[in-house]
Amino acid sequence: MPDMMTAKTGSANQSMPQKGTGKLEGQAPVDREGKLKKTCADFESILVYYMFKAMRQSIPKSGYLKESPGKDTYNMMLDQKVAEELANKGKGAGLQNALFEQLKNSL
Repeated sequence: MPDMMTAKTGSANQSMPQKGTGKLEGQAPVDREGKLKKTCADFESILVYYMFKAMRQSIPKSGYLKESPGKDTYNMMLDQKVAEELANKGKGAGLQNALFEQLKNSL
């Protein structure tokens, strides 16, 4: 009696990963290094965003300029975009390269 995998696909090995290739049969190989580089850049972006956020919070309020509605949201969006651009341009701040070098051997 055929098992469920054979009944659905016609072959038990058709959609199973091939050992050592990191890909499913008929699909492109998984770009593990590319995904790791993207993850390291995203991590650096988040870290830089929180650094900007902490820097903004450390600035004392002077009272010369009144608080306007939406200013906090604008500053948050600005900090996120600047952090993303910094992480995605060239080598970023350098953290993503250090992370990548440490983690690429575990792939």
